[in-house]
Amino acid sequence: MAKTISIVGLFLLLVSCKPQENCPADNNQDPDLISKEDHKLLSSSCPQPNDPNDGSQDPPTDPEDGPADEIPSEAFLFDANFALTDFDSKDEVKVSTAIEIIKKVIRTDEFRSRVLNFTYNGEKKFINSDGLTNEQIYQKLLDGAEDLRPEVDHEMDLDLELYYSNRSTVGYTYASGLRIWMNKKFFNIYTPAEVAGNIFHEWTHKLGFKHTSNYSLSRESSVPYALGYLVEELGKKIE
Repeated sequence: MAKTISIVGLFLLLVSCKPQENCPADNNQDPDLISKEDHKLLSSSCPQPNDPNDGSQDPPTDPEDGPADEIPSEAFLFDANFALTDFDSKDEVKVSTAIEIIKKVIRTDEFRSRVLNFTYNGEKKFINSDGLTNEQIYQKLLDGAEDLRPEVDHEMDLDLELYYSNRSTVGYTYASGLRIWMNKKFFNIYTPAEVAGNIFHEWTHKLGFKHTSNYSLSRESSVPYALGYLVEELGKKIE
């Protein structure tokens, strides 16, 4: 009888020392949401599930860890001050839309990137750029300081006049004044984005940028032509 009691006592002692396979706190835990490492911990020390508010989660991303290159604040200040001559009400709507397109294009990262990375003959530069780097040209555009109005005001000062000619000239201007003449022959058939490209081309002349009068492949890489085409291209995504 004593032998039987001692065997039963030994059995009870062994059962009481066996580790639990599941912790009471984790009885409702979905095993599919626990990693292999979590299973090891549960079978040994049985920790409580992590509290999502206990600070153990990954810290939020610091905004300063983002891309270093950003659109300058001046791009969002960029505006236009313009006067119109010989524009009827329909023409005014078109030219106003074109100017709004220019402002929106200036504020895009694509415009900034395309200006800064423009190349001619494998080098990051424009031709007839007065020795300015692409970065300096981009800043000059944002400054909006025309040769005849050198104050940095972040705006295009425009004096636009419509005229008609059957010649192939889309528009022209003179270094001695702010006025820009726009040929109605082309203005009438141009989309607002095309008008925007023409205005921007002529306005860059007011910043002092030039190009040859005769056509050449290199002329397309001058500031007026290259950026006029760029504004038109990006403007077509907006209009």
